[in-house]
Amino acid sequence: MKILASIVIGLIAALHLYIAWFEIFAWTTRGPAVFAAFPADLFEPTQAMAANQGLYNGFLAAGLIWSLLIKDPQWHRRIATCFLLFVAIAGIFGAYTVSPRIALVQSVPAVLALLLLWLHRPR
Repeated sequence: MKILASIVIGLIAALHLYIAWFEIFAWTTRGPAVFAAFPADLFEPTQAMAANQGLYNGFLAAGLIWSLLIKDPQWHRRIATCFLLFVAIAGIFGAYTVSPRIALVQSVPAVLALLLLWLHRPR
């Protein structure tokens, strides 16, 4: 369970690193193609907002990566739980305010990782 939880946590961290990169560096170049339903003239004026949001995603990724580097099993679990809850809550809020798809991309993997993390009993 511990290895599987770590793999899922690593994948969630990688996803949030990608989101951070996208929102900080590629919002105006790749954004219109990814979000084709949005008006193309929306991306330039919202670049600073997207970059700010990307920074938060970077912090989520950093916290999850940090949790994987902690050797003490109890502290690993505590820090991972904290950042996975942040991801799950952000996904729920995004699903409510933007698109239900966000819950599938963010909240479901975070809850899965939490279950795997808490099913493992550290010694």
